[in-house]
Amino acid sequence: MVDLLIRNASLPDGRQGVDIACKAGLIEAVEPGIAAEAGEVLDAEGQLVSPPFVDPHFHMDATLSLGRPRMNVSGTLLEGIGLWGELKAQQTVDEIIARALTYCDMAAAMGIGAIRTHVDICDPDLKGVQALLEVRDKIKNYISLQLVAFPQDGLYRYSDALDLTIRALDMGVDVVGGIPHFERTMEDGARSVRTLCELAAERGLMVDMHCDESDDPLSRHVETLTQETQRLGLGGRSAGSHLTSMHSMDNYYVSKLIDLMVEADLNVIPNPLINIMLQGRHDTYPKRRGQTRVRELRDAGLTVGFGSDCVKDPWYSLGRADMLDVASMGLHVGQLSSREDMAWCFEAITTNSARIMGLEGYGLQKGCRADMVLLQAADPIEAIRLRATRLAVVRAGRVIARTPACVAELALENRPAHVDPSRIEV
Repeated sequence: MVDLLIRNASLPDGRQGVDIACKAGLIEAVEPGIAAEAGEVLDAEGQLVSPPFVDPHFHMDATLSLGRPRMNVSGTLLEGIGLWGELKAQQTVDEIIARALTYCDMAAAMGIGAIRTHVDICDPDLKGVQALLEVRDKIKNYISLQLVAFPQDGLYRYSDALDLTIRALDMGVDVVGGIPHFERTMEDGARSVRTLCELAAERGLMVDMHCDESDDPLSRHVETLTQETQRLGLGGRSAGSHLTSMHSMDNYYVSKLIDLMVEADLNVIPNPLINIMLQGRHDTYPKRRGQTRVRELRDAGLTVGFGSDCVKDPWYSLGRADMLDVASMGLHVGQLSSREDMAWCFEAITTNSARIMGLEGYGLQKGCRADMVLLQAADPIEAIRLRATRLAVVRAGRVIARTPACVAELALENRPAHVDPSRIEV
């Protein structure tokens, strides 16, 4: 007897006609023709079953705050930071919790099973930290939430930021963050990277830096991050988020930089939707789009995972917790158009991002956590193409969300009565 049996599934690795048996919160078997009684049987009808989507870069303390205290008229990163600074002084812990839980409802329904969120610690009351520690506990049964201590206003630019970072970590925040390019000088930026990496190494924590989120080709703090990652033995546990300045750097320097990143085993987290929205704002034409060099970083062997960054906040007024939107934008901007490239973009929002976050028990193998998503698509490329409907979301072997299939009714002479976009044959 098993708790849940999914029949006739297609898997991201290309296997078809596979059954998945789940018991006591774990995957018990993945093979064709499983003979077992089940508390619930879910017929995949040949559609894709994937491990959960993973968002390795988000700002949950700001999500769904669009328009408070007013709209970002210029659309720039810096105006967004200014607006966020005003909102921080006004909002309450309860307001942050309410917005975050509303977002997590949406994220769970869209098949997101894990989120790494940066939490602004440049607030003497640490309201965001208080709120998201509570949210982390409330949602732990359906979303794994990882918190990053993020000195939004600069470790040295904001007084007491280092002490507040330490307080946040003492309260239970998981990861050390930073924003070196926002310091007042390049020297202070490099010093902040060294200080924060040393803090992480002392505590045995991971590092995730907002790094060089700029059009300035001379913003090169990722170089310092690679050095400190290697010096302190943080390889595989350190990530550079955004890295948009690499879009503008000269090729010779990048050829050296990527080799250093590989030596350090640095993880990379581009945020396609936000990067192309915020970068190049000072350009006329040609206009830079700002996404980092995804293809080159991937081909060098680095782990690259796409993040969503923002939903309806001072920096980005759109978004709906859809990691397939993120993958699609990363695919288009990076011109990742081969079949292999497009399939890799699905990995960038699932397995790669899970590896960056260090998630245990993630995947569709026997013994993994019984967390998965049934998608209205035949394979990963089709899932991205269609922004596939999440027919069912499974957490610990229990269906926690269902969405009806997207099927249109037609009233056309001599044409089919229904159109299912996932089953079109030509």
